[in-house]
Amino acid sequence: MGLAKPHIKILSLATLALFLGAALGLLYPQAARIGVDDLFTSTSDVDPLLIGAIVFVVFLAQSFFTAMRYYLFTIVGDRIVSDLRKQLYESILGMEIGFFDETKTGELMSRLNSDTQILQNAVTSNLSMALRYSTQAIAGIIVLFISSPKLASVMIVAVPAVVFLAVYFGRKVRRFSKRVQERLADATSVADESIGGIRTVRSFDREKSEAGRYGEAVEVAFETAKVRAKYRAAFSASTSFFGYATIGVILWYGAQLVMNKEMSAGELTAFLLYTLMVAVALGALSSLWSDFMKAIGSAERVFELIDRPNALISAENPKEIKIQKRVRFENLSFAYPTRPGVLALSEVNFSINSGEKIAFVGPSGSGKSTIANLVMRFYDPQEGCVSFDGIDIREFDIHDLRQTIGIVAQEPILFSGSIRENVKYGKLDSNEEDIIQALKDANAWEFILTFPDGMDTIIGERGVRLSGGQKQRVAIARAILKDPQVLILDEATSALDIESEALVQQALERLMENRTTIIIAHRLSTVAVADKIVVIASGKVVESGSPAELLDSKGVYHRLIASQGVFENLR
Repeated sequence: MGLAKPHIKILSLATLALFLGAALGLLYPQAARIGVDDLFTSTSDVDPLLIGAIVFVVFLAQSFFTAMRYYLFTIVGDRIVSDLRKQLYESILGMEIGFFDETKTGELMSRLNSDTQILQNAVTSNLSMALRYSTQAIAGIIVLFISSPKLASVMIVAVPAVVFLAVYFGRKVRRFSKRVQERLADATSVADESIGGIRTVRSFDREKSEAGRYGEAVEVAFETAKVRAKYRAAFSASTSFFGYATIGVILWYGAQLVMNKEMSAGELTAFLLYTLMVAVALGALSSLWSDFMKAIGSAERVFELIDRPNALISAENPKEIKIQKRVRFENLSFAYPTRPGVLALSEVNFSINSGEKIAFVGPSGSGKSTIANLVMRFYDPQEGCVSFDGIDIREFDIHDLRQTIGIVAQEPILFSGSIRENVKYGKLDSNEEDIIQALKDANAWEFILTFPDGMDTIIGERGVRLSGGQKQRVAIARAILKDPQVLILDEATSALDIESEALVQQALERLMENRTTIIIAHRLSTVAVADKIVVIASGKVVESGSPAELLDSKGVYHRLIASQGVFENLR
């Protein structure tokens, strides 16, 4: 309803067309009454051609108002659902990273596509039809009571039974509609995982097992849909029975009234036609009721996300970000939302001076990447804080904070557009010269010139048409264009061959100039440029100092170096 407010003028015009069309529809039974009572009697002075002409004009006018009503309600409904889709997508993008850790991508895509499609049907043609048939039913019942209170009383006896059935079966349909959408979302998640990891599926020859897994999920949705169909069928059959039974009783009782001269044959004909109009309207409303219950189930899933509060929000009066001195972790402890009982970091303390390059090393799973996640404020710590120049980063605007930080990851995520679009993602208002310079600084310009389309080369989903080294250099160019104050290199060269690593390392060294840099490395040969090294083990800082100091101390860092045999690169 909130989304409908801006369109109140068009909706008012559509409602007016609805009422006029319904009002004209009520004239048909009166034409039938005149035909039966007057035209078939020899004393009638009513011209049949005049009646026919009037009915034709009424038909024409009603058709016009029906078309206007349908068109206006449909375009407003489509507009509302388009706004809803945008609002839902914006809400999804605004969720904290912990939400995505717990929610499958397929589940989100199901809500964005399937649920909003069901809502679109509900608020376009179905809404228009519901208002039309509601008006027709109410107006028809009023005319019936005016025409013959006795017959109308017989008809109205069936209404409470129909209302009870609508409420009872509607709740069932609503509940199972929501379950069907949930099961379909599970199937979508399976498909999303399989298609997204198609190379892994193929390499293990698991096409049949994945198809079976998807088939099982679809079958579960089908079985749930069968239960929903059972309730809809029972509802449709019971309301149909009550409708036809009521018409049968009215026909019998009306015939008695005509025989007793309490009403004319024309009046009975008109009454039956009005009863049929009401019956058709109620029958259509019963079917639409099931559709609306189905739509409400989808609406609950959609508004669950729209109304869900974001766990990470910006400060109400954010402070300006200036990293003139240091980045600091103070008594920080953190556990991921998906594993609340397991600390990823425990009582961590360290500081990074402005312009300093600090490397974090340690075994896999020790908490190195968690440090990057907390600096980016993808998560908030349970205890302690991350601060810039003594100010907790939670006191900054979250968007300003992330504009201050650049990241180059082990497996950079590129989008399916062109190289130009991917680099420009770092700074949307950058010009051609800036993009080319960033690519040159990233050692990417040379290989781009070998492509027929140059920077306009389409790189495919996740950059699949580029090699690992090429993707990494495009990602570095994107970070160079962003020009961040703080740079995070998360295993940025660990997946590359020796030649690509050398080119990427040169680009990274240019990128690190005069920036506060956090280097997260598993391959210790990549930390030689660091001013300071922090060794993380089991979520705790166990050593810190310059590379030479840590080597001389012969502690954890020394043992890690020995295990990888890279002393000669670090001396």
